[in-house]
Amino acid sequence: MRKRWIFTAVGAVAGGTIAYMMKDEDKRKMAMDKAKSIQANFTSKDDMPIQEAGKPEVSDLENAKMVSEGSQFGVKYYNELTEKEREILERSNS
Repeated sequence: MRKRWIFTAVGAVAGGTIAYMMKDEDKRKMAMDKAKSIQANFTSKDDMPIQEAGKPEVSDLENAKMVSEGSQFGVKYYNELTEKEREILERSNS
């Protein structure tokens, strides 16, 4: 029972603080810009080199070194991913 009151109080304080900060238009714009940049960081998929995972010889020295030491995680992941894509294409074509 006490936990519910604590969570309610914390939520109310956080809501009040946010409402107070959003009164000023400059702060509101700064907060919206910050929120958009954080969202862009989470939704960006450009930094995940899926196509390079199965090709350790292509300009990624860290991946090539990892594979040369015996790790096949990147290659296995790439192969599984391309196999799933192939299955999806075959299902959609038939």
